[in-house]
Amino acid sequence: MRCPFCGYHDSKVVDSRVAKDGDSIRRRRECINCNRRFTTYERIEEVAQMVIKKDGRREAFDRWKLKSGIMKAIEKRAVSLEQVDAVINSIERELFNTNEHEVTTKLLGEAVMNRLKGLDEVAYVRFASVYRQFKDINEFMSELKDMLK
Repeated sequence: MRCPFCGYHDSKVVDSRVAKDGDSIRRRRECINCNRRFTTYERIEEVAQMVIKKDGRREAFDRWKLKSGIMKAIEKRAVSLEQVDAVINSIERELFNTNEHEVTTKLLGEAVMNRLKGLDEVAYVRFASVYRQFKDINEFMSELKDMLK
């Protein structure tokens, strides 16, 4: 494992335990070169899930791309990184527990919105406004009215 501080290509594992989510192993490592410590997470590599984009293109599911979109929605909100990771883990489990090898961006976006709605309403509205590409204020207000019901 390469050290994030000095770039040296060797480290030793100091501590290893199951992470809070139960889906990964948390390892504390120490760089052999600079002696600084850092944390890594080991996860099971799932069969590649393909995402079908709106224009018909297919690309591999990217956890970090999903996280980036959620992070933009929760910016300056009281949502922890642990909560974001829990949302992503939940979505991944849902996707990988199906027998389908492809998922549409519509299904993925709806899964994110359903979870954000219960987590933080402002983050939900932010994500929905980008995902649903509201054309005008009336569409936006309609979504807010639906949410208030």
